[in-house]
Amino acid sequence: MRSLLIVGGLAAALVTGTAAWAAGPRDDILAALAAQAKAEQPAFTGFDAARGKTFFQSAHSGGKPDTPSCTTCHGMDPRQPGQTRAGKSIEPMAVSQQPTRFTDQEKIDKWFERNCSSVLGRACTAVEKGDFITYLSQQ
Repeated sequence: MRSLLIVGGLAAALVTGTAAWAAGPRDDILAALAAQAKAEQPAFTGFDAARGKTFFQSAHSGGKPDTPSCTTCHGMDPRQPGQTRAGKSIEPMAVSQQPTRFTDQEKIDKWFERNCSSVLGRACTAVEKGDFITYLSQQ
C-alpha cells in the first residue's frame, strides 16, 4: 500500500514495510545551495553525484601544493577514514558511515571555507558544494 506524506512542503512516497524518507537538515542545506546555484547560474538544473565524485577525486590547481585534491587527506574511498597531513585521523566522509555528515550548516561552512581555500585557492561554488554533498550522500 502506498501513501503520500507531505513534510515541510515536500512530498515523499511511503511504502509500507520500508524506510520512510522525509526532508531533513541535509535536504534543507541542499535546497538552499540549489537556490544559490540557480541565482549564480540561471541554467542550473540540479546537483550531480558524478560531478561531485570527479571534483572529490581530481587534482586541482590554485590551492596549496601539498593539498591538490580532497583525496590528499580523505583518501580515494570516502567510506574509509582519512588522515590529515599532521597525522590526525579524519572520520569517513560518506554519509553511509557518518549519518550526521552534512547536517550542520555551521560545520559545513567552516570546512568548505577551509578546505576549498586549501585545495582550490578560492571559495567553492554552490554547485561544487551541492555536487560534493550529493556524491557523498550516496556513498
